Amino acid sequence: MDKRAKFAICAAGIFVFFFFYGILQEKITRGTYGTQGEKFTHTLSLVFVQCVVNYAFAKVVLRAFPEEADTTSPTYYAISALTYLLAMVFSNMALRWVNYPTQVVAKSGKPIPVMILGVVLGRKSYPLKKYLFVLLVVIGVALFMFKDGKSKASQSESILGLGEVLLILSLTMDGITGAVQERMRSESKTKSGHMMVNMNFWSILFLGVALIVSGQLFEFASFVQRYPQIIMQIFLFSAFSALGQFFIFWTVSDFGPLPCSIVTTTRKFFTVLASVLLFGNPMLTRQWVATIIVFTGLFLDSFYGKQAAKAK
Repeated sequence: MDKRAKFAICAAGIFVFFFFYGILQEKITRGTYGTQGEKFTHTLSLVFVQCVVNYAFAKVVLRAFPEEADTTSPTYYAISALTYLLAMVFSNMALRWVNYPTQVVAKSGKPIPVMILGVVLGRKSYPLKKYLFVLLVVIGVALFMFKDGKSKASQSESILGLGEVLLILSLTMDGITGAVQERMRSESKTKSGHMMVNMNFWSILFLGVALIVSGQLFEFASFVQRYPQIIMQIFLFSAFSALGQFFIFWTVSDFGPLPCSIVTTTRKFFTVLASVLLFGNPMLTRQWVATIIVFTGLFLDSFYGKQAAKAK
């Protein structure tokens, strides 16, 4: 299959399945249950179930479509799974001190640490114009997502509060994950099926320990027993996660962590843009400018930024 066609399929898979994943995530985590309006607060348990379904799906796919023997070091899988989970934990913890738009804007910069740590730890090198095109995309997404009219309380806060520090740590973990995955590709030619199976296996181990130590596993089981209607929502949520993650690891395996991070970053942008266009919500001048910047960055990267990154 042509490389561009394959990349388009991967990007479409990530966009479509994580669109429905996001809808179900919001429905589960922000919905109310029972006559008392109880909220779902068992995030670690939800991610644990998600990883179990991802693992089972990856095992089925790997059995149906066998890949060559995996020679990747288990240490790489363990590190990348741990940093992936820590990035998620730090990002969610940051919401206690910063608002959601701030978190989204900060996480839109994910391709930057992925590039930097890919060079430092992953032994990659990129042409200068690649940095410029990616920076254009990141600036455009951040500008589009940025919310005007901050409250006085938020204006009085220091530039780097605890929330901002947690977001920086989250981005750093994203970068380390990308760098380790780059090592997997360069040293062992790791395939997507093995990567998905092993990263979810280690994620299950780490989350299982955390759930038992924190006692959240039993609280989650009690919640599901009280509101069994949530089981179908969680199953569908996990199914879309597994399908989306399949395309993510396919992208990482065949194209590298950086193109994958660009796709996942711009997915948020296109989701918001589609919402604006489909439901007739007005766009600010700043958002139109941001849209032009994002498309310019993507266009330039597509046509002029495809020089192969050489291993150092």
